[in-house]
This record gives sequence, structure tokens and C-alpha cells, in this order.
Amino acid sequence: MKKNLVTNKKVVVMGLGLHGGGVASVKWLIKHGAQVTVTDLKSKTELKSSLDQLRGLKIKYILGKHLASDFQSTDIVIQNPGVPKESKYLKIAKKSGSLIENDASLFLKLCPGKVIGVTGTRGKSTTATLIYEILNSKFLIQNSKVWLAGLPQQPMLAILDRIKRNDTVVLELSSWQLEILGEQKINPQISMVTNIFPDHLNRYPAMQDYIEAKKKIYQFQNKDDFSIFNLDNQATKKMGSQALSKTFWFSRKFFSKHNGSFIKSKSIWFRLEGKIVKQLNLKDIKLLGQHNLENILAALAIAGLYNLPANIIKKVIANFSGLPGRMELVNKANGVEYINDTSSTIPDATIAALSQLKGKTTILLAGGSDKNIPAKKYNELSKLIKRKCKVVILFSGEGSDKLEKELKSLKFKHLVTKVPKMTEATILARTYSQTGDTVLLSPACASFSTFDNEFDRGDQFNKAVGQFR
Repeated sequence: MKKNLVTNKKVVVMGLGLHGGGVASVKWLIKHGAQVTVTDLKSKTELKSSLDQLRGLKIKYILGKHLASDFQSTDIVIQNPGVPKESKYLKIAKKSGSLIENDASLFLKLCPGKVIGVTGTRGKSTTATLIYEILNSKFLIQNSKVWLAGLPQQPMLAILDRIKRNDTVVLELSSWQLEILGEQKINPQISMVTNIFPDHLNRYPAMQDYIEAKKKIYQFQNKDDFSIFNLDNQATKKMGSQALSKTFWFSRKFFSKHNGSFIKSKSIWFRLEGKIVKQLNLKDIKLLGQHNLENILAALAIAGLYNLPANIIKKVIANFSGLPGRMELVNKANGVEYINDTSSTIPDATIAALSQLKGKTTILLAGGSDKNIPAKKYNELSKLIKRKCKVVILFSGEGSDKLEKELKSLKFKHLVTKVPKMTEATILARTYSQTGDTVLLSPACASFSTFDNEFDRGDQFNKAVGQFR
């Protein structure tokens, strides 16, 4: 597909959204001569921030609903990640002969540079950013550029037309984006799966369906491509055994047979065809937590593929303090630390967050929508909460109900439930806190209904606790 093939084509953008990807898609399509219709179930008021960015452009809007007629008479449908593949409107479009694309499928078809695709349940944004920072340190010396895209508020189509043949793009990819890539048998030249945990089971009928979507990042690679997997995660370990590309691994444990990055003698090493080189001393890592150690190992597997020297790796890792909303220290008042971990939208993520903190001095803000994640995961989290937390404050939602049930079964007494707003939750947390405590927003749930999205949830937390002195 060439860029000029959208010229004068009727294109329906299904789902404008609020994260920037839909806006970037619309702007790119109009730039290249498409006749664009934007349709979204959200209202004009709800979409105001996105619509303001498209003011003055020639666009047909159908908001608050979808019309079957739009999908019967279009050449291309751009499917927003929030639109389920089972949508009846997508079926209408396919029956009418329309092409179903998304921003990732357009990007990978048209990108002239090399693409490193990163997916996984947890850590993909941090890992992608680390890879970008490491490669950027090296490539600045050469006549090429490294790009980072696909993260929230970093839409890939916004940069597509500026990428050159010798450039490299580090691209975060969701399971929803990968569904269409799988249908069209498109893959990045280098793929990575950071890990797999139960997630999005409100969207997928079963865990295996979620795993199958993630597999699409490497499933159609050839023997000249590269794929990288987490050897410590059972799902990704199985994936790696099935890959047809050149397979590399990363692990917190020593391995003697595989290519990739591993830990030995308090250092990270990289093995390639029997040759081992030291990449980093563990003492040079500032990011806390075993999950961040895995993110670093994943990034260093890429650094090894590119044969980057240890001094570049050390400098980047030493200066990297993490991403917003991921164990982000946003304030310290009266001896109490306030940490924003809003991106922890599943129990496994909150388990990782709590595991970093010492003692039983944590006041946890959690809860929300459960995404149909099994109750046993909330049971695992509750057991850790009992050991780590002095107070738990829960927002409303099905996930909150599951967590409340598990905590009560463990006779956890210091529990406040169905808190309606962030301001109320943070005031309660401050009331319960003492010098030396940590107030941690790590929801273990999605943000649906109570907040616009996880970023809105984090922003509200930052605003509320930022006023504490």
C-alpha cells in the first residue's frame, strides 16, 4: 500500500478517542488526500479535546453513534484499538469489500526504516523507552535517527512521513493493534514480548485468545528476522520455542545455551553464539523492583544485538528514572511519600509495586473495573496486601468488590470501600498516614467509570497530593 492509494478514497476512522492516536490518523489521512469520516460512540462534549485539534479540517463527523451506511460505502476503515474485532460495523465493512486497517498496519506497510516492535502485558512502555534511549546514544554519532512511538500520547502516524530509510523505530504495540497485523501477516523486523499475565479478559473470551493476539508480533517473521522473549515467564517461554525467526532471550537467571542477556555474578551479560560480553553491573541500576530489572534485561538484549558498548549502556541506565505513572514519586510531605503507579491495571502489576516497598507502612489506593481477571489473582494480591499494607482505600468497581471480598476473608480490618473521588481518597490516605509511610496509588484495576482513563486517574492523584505540604 502506497501513501497515494488513500488519495480520494473514502476512509472511515472508527473511534477518534482521547489518547492522540485517532487524531494523528485523521491528520495523516487528510494530508494524503483521503475523504475522511470520523465516527465515535462518544459525544461531541466527551471528545472535545480531540476535536479541538482537528478544527478547520474537512471532516464528516458522526458522533454518539455509528451508522451502518458509513460502513457500506467506504473504501477503508481505520479501526481504533478500543473497537472490538467482533463489531457488527466491521463485519458490514468487510462484507462490502472495505479494507480494515489500524494505525499500526498502515505504519508497518509504509515505514521505510527498521522497526523494533515491543509488546507484552507489563513493561512494554518502559522497555521501549529504554531501548530508544540506548540506541539513540549510539545513533546520534551516525547519519541516522532513532524514533520512539506507539506509547500513550506518542502516536506512530504523527512521525511516519519524517522517517528515513536508515532510521530505526522503536514501536510499542498492543494486542488490539496486533490483531490486524496478524490478519495481514505483517511483522516488525525485530519483535519482543516482555511477559504475559491475565489482562483484557473483558475483551478476549479466554486467556488463550489474548495470548494468540500477542503472538502476532512474531508469528509471520522469517528466518532473517529477530525475536526476543522473557525466559522467566511461562507464556513467553512457550512462545519463543515456537518462533521461526532468530530467537534471543532475557532472564534474571544464568542460562548456558541460549543467545541473549542474563544475570551472573551480580552483573548482566550478553551471549551471542557462545561469545559472552559483560554489559552492566547490577549496582549501576537505579530503578527499583524485579519487574524493572526484567525491563532492563529486555532492553539490553537489543543492545547486545546492536553490539553497543558497556559505557553507553551504563550511562543510559544510570540516568533513567522511569516513566510517569509507574512508581513515580510525586510528592513528599510531612515525612510521607506519595507514589503514582496508575499504570498498574492488573493485580500482578500491583504485586510487583508492593514488593518493592519495605515493612508494613503502605496506604494503598486501589480498585476499579476488573476486566474479568480471575479472582485467584486478587487472592494473591490480598495476601501480599495483608503483609505490606496498613490501610487499603478502594474506589468503586467489580475489581474493588473482588478485592474487598478477598481481604475480608483474610480478616484485613483497615479497609475503606466505595470511595467516589480521588480527592476524598487522598485526604483519607493523608489522615491515616504517619512519618515514614508511603501512600501508593496502584489500582490493580482499570479506570472505567470512575475516571476517564488511567492517565486521568494518575493526573488527579498528582494534583491532589501535590497540594500537600
